[in-house]
Amino acid sequence: MSMAEQSSETQDVASERGGGSSATPPARPTSIGVYDSPSSEGISSVEVIAVILSTLWLLGAVIFFVVIVPETGSSDPSEKLRFLMTLLAIFMPVAMIWVAATAARASRVMREESQRLQAAIDGIRQSYLAQQQGRHLRPENSVAKKLDEIAATARKTETALAMFYSRREEAARPAPAPAPQPSDDQPALALGTSAAELAPDLPIEDFIRALNFPETAEDEVGFASLRRALKDRTTSQLVQAAQDVLTLLSQDGIYMDDLRPDRARPEIWRHFAAGARGRPIAALGGIRDRSSLALTNARMKQDPIFRDAAHHFLRNFDKTFSVFEARATDSEISSMADTRTARAFMLLGRCAGTFD
Repeated sequence: MSMAEQSSETQDVASERGGGSSATPPARPTSIGVYDSPSSEGISSVEVIAVILSTLWLLGAVIFFVVIVPETGSSDPSEKLRFLMTLLAIFMPVAMIWVAATAARASRVMREESQRLQAAIDGIRQSYLAQQQGRHLRPENSVAKKLDEIAATARKTETALAMFYSRREEAARPAPAPAPQPSDDQPALALGTSAAELAPDLPIEDFIRALNFPETAEDEVGFASLRRALKDRTTSQLVQAAQDVLTLLSQDGIYMDDLRPDRARPEIWRHFAAGARGRPIAALGGIRDRSSLALTNARMKQDPIFRDAAHHFLRNFDKTFSVFEARATDSEISSMADTRTARAFMLLGRCAGTFD
């Protein structure tokens, strides 16, 4: 069968179905439920009730004024006023009935429009949620990646400390000392005098940089200052104690870089070095982070190892700062107060009651 014959046969069948019988109803548009526009109703139940009440009232008024009350036929002027009052008595209730009917119809229309609007809003919300759930998870991966980068940045200091700690342990291992050979150009030391005692004082710049620890694993200047600080006996004790408490605090997610303490004046630090305690130096406890204070307080009470490490650190800080304050200027004290070691002192000092 050719394509032309098929087309003609299809047209014949369609013409027979369209004109042969009128029983097939015409196509009607599909209703979309609550989203469809409201259909215009001719007469609702409210209008029917209003018509019935109006009719009953008018019939009652006609019966009362025409049948029951006889006409007097008087031409008294007061009859005009009586006629006016009669009209009001007849038509005023009818008007009130239709006002109430109109208000009820408007209220029903507003209620339907409100339901239709609420359904449309719910449909938009469901569509948005379905669209969000069906999207690719690439934004979530990017957010997780950024969070990982932030966490890695916060732990750079702890990584540098751990690397330096391992180097310090390797350097602390005893090595076989070579046999001393006499030399005329090497001065002999007096009995009981160590080389550390004859070494020059640690520069203040290296002291402050060592208390702040290296920023990253590539901070060569910071590691150089830290190595020079560890050769100083008093400073090395404080650095090691600070490293221990910083490592323990990091186990609870407390990092000194996240703390923003209130700055205290240099003279208050000098009062602390002179032996003042309690309220006169309360400004030194400038840590206001409630979560860090709560976690540190709980650790101090429950963990004896952490408590011993904290008290050991506070004692070393007190002793070392007294020596540092004697030869430091106000600007150098302010720089020292901004180091990670000083922030650890502020945090642990508040938990230990040093500023109470």
